[in-house]
Amino acid sequence: MTYVYILIGILVFGILIASHEFGHFITAKACGVRVEEFSVGMGPALWKKQKGETLYALRCIPIGGYCAMTGEDSASEDPRAFTNQKPWKRILILCAGAAMNFLFGLLVIFFIYISAQGFYVPVLNGFMEGCPYEAADGLQAGDQFWSIDGHRIYNTQDVGTFLSRGGDTYDIVMIRNGEKVKLDDYRMVPLVYDDPEHEYFGFYLGNGVERATFGKKLQHTWDTTMNFTRTVWMSLGDLIHGKVAAKELAGPVGIVEYMAETGEQAQSFGEALENILILAALIAINLAIMNMLPIPALDGGRVFLLLVTVVIEAITRKKLNPKYEGYIHAAGMVLLLGLMAFVLFNDIFRIVTK
Repeated sequence: MTYVYILIGILVFGILIASHEFGHFITAKACGVRVEEFSVGMGPALWKKQKGETLYALRCIPIGGYCAMTGEDSASEDPRAFTNQKPWKRILILCAGAAMNFLFGLLVIFFIYISAQGFYVPVLNGFMEGCPYEAADGLQAGDQFWSIDGHRIYNTQDVGTFLSRGGDTYDIVMIRNGEKVKLDDYRMVPLVYDDPEHEYFGFYLGNGVERATFGKKLQHTWDTTMNFTRTVWMSLGDLIHGKVAAKELAGPVGIVEYMAETGEQAQSFGEALENILILAALIAINLAIMNMLPIPALDGGRVFLLLVTVVIEAITRKKLNPKYEGYIHAAGMVLLLGLMAFVLFNDIFRIVTK
């Protein structure tokens, strides 16, 4: 069964890449840009077909893909070349891949939730003996956590996450009897009970259940998407601040392996597929965010340099040669390929040494 989940993981990863490149492709076509090739995968072609001005190809290595547009990184006399389009069209095309990944993740989450009968919400179930936070003007059993210090609380894990990241006081919003109750500058410090090595906040968390109306399905689809987006940003911040080691990064091989492990740990094949789809949605949103970072060779880097170019041209009244931007992206691609090689080595080493 492991091999089945590996194949599913490879298929899912390929779909994520295809959806990203398809976003660039359909937007370029809509903007009148000449697309020379639309390819899913890298390396030698398994299948290809010329249709009109565009070559469509499926290549053997499912870790990439591309939408090759005329004049993408160099000057061209073709009026339909990418570099000859207005800045807003180029920005739209560059952002379309990430937008498609984000939309893909959102639709996958909605597909999973469409048959849901109810949704869990984080509820305060009770208090440990002597807990000082139980009060008429404080926390009460049955309250649903809504936000902590402005961060929306989507599940019980979020409560511990944001209480652990705060200080001694918090701005907490609870849902009580259907209304929001604000506890501003609410003082809470961890309490020590029987075991002096462990600290607690003195209350028990559980899950309440709300009926899954169509409106609630839409709401929880969006909430889960926002939660995944926040998770990606927090993980990126932890990486930058050294809380997560670079060796813990996962590439295509690591992602497929993790999908296979997720499937193996499920109690049934249906549950495995659902868990893999949730993971696929998280990865899609992760790809959307990472691709828009202002790093050369990534879509976000291309948008950033395009904006810089527009400003420089507006000041100097001279058109810059696109080849210089191409040099920057080429250098960024070399560094990006080096990072991919490092991550690939880590993925393989982690699998071999298990």
